[in-house]
Amino acid sequence: MGSNKAIEIWVGIFMLAGIAALAMLAVQVTDAGIGTRDTYRIEARFENVGGLAQNAPIMIGGVRVGRVAGIRIDPEEYIPVVSMDIDSQYDELPDDTGASILTSGLLGAQFVGLSPGSSDFYLEEGDEMEFTQSAVQLETLIGQFLYGQDNE
Repeated sequence: MGSNKAIEIWVGIFMLAGIAALAMLAVQVTDAGIGTRDTYRIEARFENVGGLAQNAPIMIGGVRVGRVAGIRIDPEEYIPVVSMDIDSQYDELPDDTGASILTSGLLGAQFVGLSPGSSDFYLEEGDEMEFTQSAVQLETLIGQFLYGQDNE
């Protein structure tokens, strides 16, 4: 009977280690660290945000520079406004930087891609980006392809 008890203890330790490893992996994959990062918030208006979600990454050339803080509808113009928290180490983004909603892969998650401009002035806390490109929806592209074929 004593060996069964030892086996149960080792199985319990193994299970706890596995759960701890999964928790650490989940924190690293979602980049949800315990502390808060030093960021500044900017906003951008898009005609269509597609499937963009809160906490989606913001990237420049494939490098994550921030996260989507929230998405709301402007009560006057009825268009989506995306709030973005940019890591403070990227505090020299030109104020003519463009934002596009892109998809990683064919059916992947959406993210905001930034294309830095060439202005000598930089985006600061509370600024609104002027140059945006909305999400391209797969259904729209398929429809354009099908109807484009009929017109020939």
